[in-house]
Amino acid sequence: MNTRAILRTAGIGCSLLLASVAASAGAAQADAVKRGEYIARMGDCVACHTAPDGRPMAGGLALETPFGTLYSTNITPDEKTGIGRYTFEQFDRAMRRGVAADGHNLYPAMPYPSYARMTETDMRDLYAYMMKGVEPVEQANKESGMQWPYNMRWGLSLWNAFFLDDEVFAPDPKQSEQWNRGAYIVQSLGHCGACHTPRGFAFQEKTMGDRGGKGELFLAGETVEGWRALSLRNLWTPEDTAEMLKTGRNKHGTVSGNMVDVVQHSTQYMTDEDLLAMGVYLKSLPPGKDELPMEVAQGPAPAIVPLPTGMGAAPDDDVPTSIFTTRGGLGYLQFCADCHRANGNGVPDVFPPLAGNHTLQSQDPATLVHIMLTGWRAPMTESHSRPLYMPAFAQLGDEEIADILNFTRRSWGRGDAREVLASEVGNARKHLGAKGINERPFETPRLADMLKEPDAEQLVLGARLNIDTARMLPNHVGDKLNCASCHLNAGTVADGSPYVGVSAFFPSYGARAGREITLEERINGCFLRSMNGKALPKEGEEMKAMVAFFDWMKGETKPEDRVEGRGVGKVDKNIVPNSENGKRIYAEQCAICHGENGEGVRDAKGNMVYPPLWGDESFNIGAGMARTYTAAAFVKRNMPIAFGTHFPLGQGGLSDQEAVDVSEYFSHMPRPDFPPKVNDWPKGGKPSDARY
Repeated sequence: MNTRAILRTAGIGCSLLLASVAASAGAAQADAVKRGEYIARMGDCVACHTAPDGRPMAGGLALETPFGTLYSTNITPDEKTGIGRYTFEQFDRAMRRGVAADGHNLYPAMPYPSYARMTETDMRDLYAYMMKGVEPVEQANKESGMQWPYNMRWGLSLWNAFFLDDEVFAPDPKQSEQWNRGAYIVQSLGHCGACHTPRGFAFQEKTMGDRGGKGELFLAGETVEGWRALSLRNLWTPEDTAEMLKTGRNKHGTVSGNMVDVVQHSTQYMTDEDLLAMGVYLKSLPPGKDELPMEVAQGPAPAIVPLPTGMGAAPDDDVPTSIFTTRGGLGYLQFCADCHRANGNGVPDVFPPLAGNHTLQSQDPATLVHIMLTGWRAPMTESHSRPLYMPAFAQLGDEEIADILNFTRRSWGRGDAREVLASEVGNARKHLGAKGINERPFETPRLADMLKEPDAEQLVLGARLNIDTARMLPNHVGDKLNCASCHLNAGTVADGSPYVGVSAFFPSYGARAGREITLEERINGCFLRSMNGKALPKEGEEMKAMVAFFDWMKGETKPEDRVEGRGVGKVDKNIVPNSENGKRIYAEQCAICHGENGEGVRDAKGNMVYPPLWGDESFNIGAGMARTYTAAAFVKRNMPIAFGTHFPLGQGGLSDQEAVDVSEYFSHMPRPDFPPKVNDWPKGGKPSDARY
């Protein structure tokens, strides 16, 4: 082989070698970017560095602190406004010591004291992702709104000198690999202590880990931005913790406040192994000094004692008797029990329980007050793609909210829980700007006001019969419905068949009967049709209690008055129903409460929680809800619940067409017959959508 051939062969070999090296380097870079993306998820970078409706990682999110407002910065690799010119050393310094590339100090709202514990390998992978895996966005950073002297950044150098511990996490050789993995995530990337560890006078975390003289304060709970971040020490089983971080809920409750974003943007994407490791580590931490073990924190069981004479049957199962005898109890029954249930058990996998809920057991009620005033939203996760909502209850007065919270804390919280004061609700309302404006003239009656009446016992019995009809009147209810299934919150919801003013309009002409009917006859019409049952004796105690309840709801209404919010409204009867579309809507928005096959939803004891919409245990064909357009009017304004922010049930949200479609679907499913139907509309005028 000549020299030229040898050189050509060598050149080809070198080219192949260089190509192989380049390909290997490219694969290594891609692997680093992929690992870095997971690390960025663990660190939840996107949550703080993305403004509402903004570009990911481009900054601009307002962060409220006790010293003023900060705005998160652009951390995309844009070279002009982001971190695109950062070397690894500059990136590492910013992450570990809170010093930007140009030398200015970052505020510790950026949790660099936690990130300082990251390993170099993780830091390099994160750097690779931030530079190569994030889309550059040119967006200038906003100036902070910090008050003097906190706007003087040179003071942060002193803060670092006193409080920054930038040692990399060191595994504990006495613990398992799983425990150390959990400890590493919690203490570094997860920066759990940023919210859950008590802060000192300079807003520093009092400890950065579970070791040392203040180790017992680590993750012992803190109040942040009006939310109470609970103690995470020995909170749940590792499996319960992993479930909460993966889905935003477990059998003990749901996440709220800033944790909604943490689950939605970060922890739901973590591996099951990492989440369980976190749970193992947290479970190993002994309870903090202000926390009680779970079995102690729950306090005594709710008192179940005989009701005063005249209040009827004893409450079901573990319903606290004070729910019927106190203002807070009746407030809870009216506004909260539809989702959290009268026994505080909630609805599994739908609405969180109050019994055993650690937020309820916390001595600091900040989160409870915050949720009542501003509402709540569940995170969107792979397991729960459509979030549930709790609307704001700021329309209630400060004392009403305090009464309800005190009832819940006494019933299902810790035995030594302090009283929630109306004044602190008022202060929180002012701080949060929660005005609770009622945009319509409908005035929601308060069941708690019945206690001021001389016939309070009879009125409370009437309300209970409306809410718990099937259980209290088994000989007169042939299905599994209650009056409140259609007359929401005991008939106190606008456009939800409220009882407000109703008794003022009776006796009145009933087209279906073809004659004038009394209020008692109208009530019994519901028992015969909607309840698929038997009429109540007109002079019986139960009928008298129900009529008394209606009369109390009448207030000052006169027969000639028009009551705003009465009935369920109307929908256009010219809308052509699409039953197939209704079937799809039912599966997406109704089945969660009424069952996949319209069978309703039961609790663990077999008691019906939400009513069946068809089948032998549902209303019969003589009921108004068996008519497409009557049902559609109700559905339009009242269903589904908890899918929106409308007071008081998060109800509504369907279009007229969707309401007609889904009503056509469920109203025409099999249901009991009503033999006396042959006597209906004797003078004509039968509606076109009647089932017979």
